[in-house]
Amino acid sequence: MLTFEEKLAIIEAFPELERVNVSLGRVNFQFNESVSDKKNVVYHLHPNGNGFVYAGQLPNYQTNDKGMTNIRDFSEKELSQIIKESIISLSPVEKPITETAIIGENQEERWINSENEQLLLINEDEAWNIYFGLNLEETFSTYEEAEMFLVEEGFKRN
Repeated sequence: MLTFEEKLAIIEAFPELERVNVSLGRVNFQFNESVSDKKNVVYHLHPNGNGFVYAGQLPNYQTNDKGMTNIRDFSEKELSQIIKESIISLSPVEKPITETAIIGENQEERWINSENEQLLLINEDEAWNIYFGLNLEETFSTYEEAEMFLVEEGFKRN
């Protein structure tokens, strides 16, 4: 088991986290750029080595009802990995510049199939357009028609 000081050194290597001292010598580390109301990435790290990392959106960790995973027995590699994954899960998703150019201020939805191919459904000028990357694939007059097409092609809302 890593000591409190070793865990602190690993956590403090993440410059995007802000240290917040709490009661009984415990420490929280917050990610202030979080897109969710969850800001604590590391919660109640205790001088005895016990503590928690937010993993509520991560599929490979057992969590409590607050989405926290106990890190008491984590190795250096495991601790670093879960913190990195937690920060990514709470980070805003940046759209590529090319998508931003297509989407602009229009309403959009992302659809994905079993092969991880992604299509964008965008409401533009009273039409529903489906894009694959920068390429316009299909155009429909109603949302329902576009939705039916996407479902028939094996896509589901992401």
